[in-house]
Amino acid sequence: MNDIKRGEKSILEAKCPECGALTANMGLDFESPKKDDIKKWEHIKSLYSVGIAFHSCGCSGPGYIPNSKEKIIEYFEGMKNTYLKNIDFWRSRTEPTDKQEREKDYQKNWYELGKVSLHAKKEIIKNQEGINFWLEKVKQIESKISLIR
Repeated sequence: MNDIKRGEKSILEAKCPECGALTANMGLDFESPKKDDIKKWEHIKSLYSVGIAFHSCGCSGPGYIPNSKEKIIEYFEGMKNTYLKNIDFWRSRTEPTDKQEREKDYQKNWYELGKVSLHAKKEIIKNQEGINFWLEKVKQIESKISLIR
């Protein structure tokens, strides 16, 4: 901890004792591989490059952490498929035109609407807004997959 200057922005920055470069915050649940295990360190680097780390509240651990490059890709492909299904929902949804239809729509589709409305922070969501939201998620996942490959 002697390389962290108290009271400054750098309080969150820690340096490697070996090379002096900044280290990544992998989370409290991170267990460091042995120094000479290059394969595991490369995998940790791949995880970090796509935003996967070992953060949790401590109750049940960090959740699923893929243990190989293939598993990372499989994990992201699964997420992408879920996002594409969400796009299908928004493409096939009949957009409500009045208050009564909106209420029926909410009763029937509250779960799907909630995924987007939390981010849009609005009561009425047009189908195109839902499609755009999930398309952006697909782009983000594809970007992460391309980083891994």
